[in-house]
Amino acid sequence: MSYFACTRTVVRATTFTFVNKCGYTVWPGILAGASSPKLDSTGFELQQGGTRAFSAPAGWSGRFWARTDCSFDGSGQGSCATGDCGSGQVECNGAGAAPPATLAEFTLNGASGQDFYDVSLVDGYNVPMIVEASGGSGACASTGCLADLNRRCPTELQAEGGGACRSACEAFGNPEYCCSGAYGSPATCKPSAYSQLFKSACPRAYSYAYDDASSTFTCSGADYTVTFCPSSPSQKASMDTPTTAAGITGGSGSGSGHGSGSGSVSGSGSASLMADGSWLANLAAGGSSNIRQPSFGLQVVVCIISLFVLVSQPTVKVARD
Repeated sequence: MSYFACTRTVVRATTFTFVNKCGYTVWPGILAGASSPKLDSTGFELQQGGTRAFSAPAGWSGRFWARTDCSFDGSGQGSCATGDCGSGQVECNGAGAAPPATLAEFTLNGASGQDFYDVSLVDGYNVPMIVEASGGSGACASTGCLADLNRRCPTELQAEGGGACRSACEAFGNPEYCCSGAYGSPATCKPSAYSQLFKSACPRAYSYAYDDASSTFTCSGADYTVTFCPSSPSQKASMDTPTTAAGITGGSGSGSGHGSGSGSVSGSGSASLMADGSWLANLAAGGSSNIRQPSFGLQVVVCIISLFVLVSQPTVKVARD
């Protein structure tokens, strides 16, 4: 019974549903990790009030974002004012978002069969976004950024046209803002006044590369809804507490080629997350975050350990549906 449960965890597909509650059309972009297959689309038009769903295989990793103020001709050629992927087409074809852009990042079936997900402002912000899990087990908290940061964006961070808010890293390029060079570790890269502004507006979203304290969430066996411009936080979003790493809220950063994680995820049994963020999968395309995923072998080992514990018990009754 446990063996087949583990097998189902490994092979289960996940449905991502995209919902556009913005007062305008958006063009979501999809970037799969280097070792993950492309989904049925890498970029598409989503009109106001529209929805569209895609299925992702177990072990998939990648990111989603919204492109705005796009202009495409009848052949699908064109570009977008924010979040443009540089492909010159509606389909992004393996290219990532040009910052600034709000990002939703996922790794499916990571350590102990858990999904890991976050919403990141490390590459800046262009639209409000929320990620909600359904049908899963575990904490499965909602996360995102509901605030309109474009309206409160400091002048020096405003993108041309005012449709997006840049990160301090993109705006100034200083190592202390980009968590690079001598500042390339959690010990040396600290939140800036700019990242703290993002964090105060969107406390669950990543505000800088090592903002691991409250920004990564886990769930097992769930489907996910990604909503652009949610009108208001759901009850779950306003009350849930993030899944924690080693008893504290935690996870992994992203953006500008950086990402990290630490500790072991609460509720994950003996599985742990290595200090280098090993639960995320490598996103090598488009200069995107380095996201690493645990090996398939680790998942198998966890399943075998679970089987051994089950067999070792004197009498264990397994509830059946």
